[in-house]
Amino acid sequence: MNTSETDGFVYVRDDAVLKALIDRIDNAARIAVDTEADSLHNYFEKVCLIQLSIDGAHYLVDPLAGLELRGFLEVLAAKPLIFHAGDYDLRILRASTGFRPSGDIFDTMIAAQLLGIEQIGLAALLERCFAVTIGKEGQKSDWSQRPLSDKQLHYAVNDTRYLAALAERLAEELHAKGRLGWHSESCRAMVQASGRDNPRDPEEAWRIKGAGRLTRRQLAYLRELWRWRDLHARRVNRPPFMIFGNQQMFDLLHWAESHPSDPLDKGPKLPRNIHSSLLTTMVAAIARAAAMPPAQWPEVKKHERGDAPGAESVQRANSLRSACTEIAKELEISPAVLAPRAALEAIARSQPRGVEEIMERGGLLRWQAELIRAAVEKSMG
Repeated sequence: MNTSETDGFVYVRDDAVLKALIDRIDNAARIAVDTEADSLHNYFEKVCLIQLSIDGAHYLVDPLAGLELRGFLEVLAAKPLIFHAGDYDLRILRASTGFRPSGDIFDTMIAAQLLGIEQIGLAALLERCFAVTIGKEGQKSDWSQRPLSDKQLHYAVNDTRYLAALAERLAEELHAKGRLGWHSESCRAMVQASGRDNPRDPEEAWRIKGAGRLTRRQLAYLRELWRWRDLHARRVNRPPFMIFGNQQMFDLLHWAESHPSDPLDKGPKLPRNIHSSLLTTMVAAIARAAAMPPAQWPEVKKHERGDAPGAESVQRANSLRSACTEIAKELEISPAVLAPRAALEAIARSQPRGVEEIMERGGLLRWQAELIRAAVEKSMG
């Protein structure tokens, strides 16, 4: 069944309609929520649409329409909310509007993980639970552009249309397995994590995936090229990949390092957008890296977690991973959902005693620590 053209919705773009929605929210038992942002098209991302479904009625609130959203956000924050993969939605809502929920959160993706469902995307879950097919045509839309097309609006509505029914179905399955408590704790942790700032360290941000394979001299080129790209991306408010891709940077720095005296037009072919000031400043960035003395080259990053683990610690970690894999298999969930590898390695090094210490040393939730406690104690001998 294709649902892209089913029943309607209210597109909220003026304060009178928003006031009516606030009254509706105030009387609602719980609300399904999703957002659309513009991170694929802008450097400085923001919320561009807020989707709500309330007792079978669907609303699209347009934050770019000049609405006074304070009252709307306050009443929404107090209600029990349903999200799918809500971590990003809560982070972008907080960054754009200051929104922080105070009511209970039910996250359907977390529920699916705790049930051991392999395909945890919204479309896959709706297919599994209701034989409903929703389109993906709007995933890469530029949601900051106005007007929004009918296709975009119907795509957005479908992100919350079935969330309440999906939450009910998954809650029943969690209850049957005795895992509702796991889910509540996991959702609370997700909400707490989404409220913490994770400031980007300018001395580390340029170390993109693949940087660990570079020499110190090559890292000097990467850092200069990354800073050149980031500066221009900020100036034109475009994602960095639209300026110059990561692989293009690697290709260029490898060539530049081995051809320090050659002009840039002898190197890898550049995309058409690299001209004028972009080209001039790129050449300057490469020249800075080429002239940089070795003492100023970045250090090769050693991804160490304290001292190198000894043989006994490695043995404990291996034993603990094997035991947790068996526990996860019995529970029919992913081992990473039970306890991430990094958590188990930290536990093997620190040898915690009791649930509280396992939670602290491994960064685990209580339900996770309780499930692996016996395995932890056994691994310590």
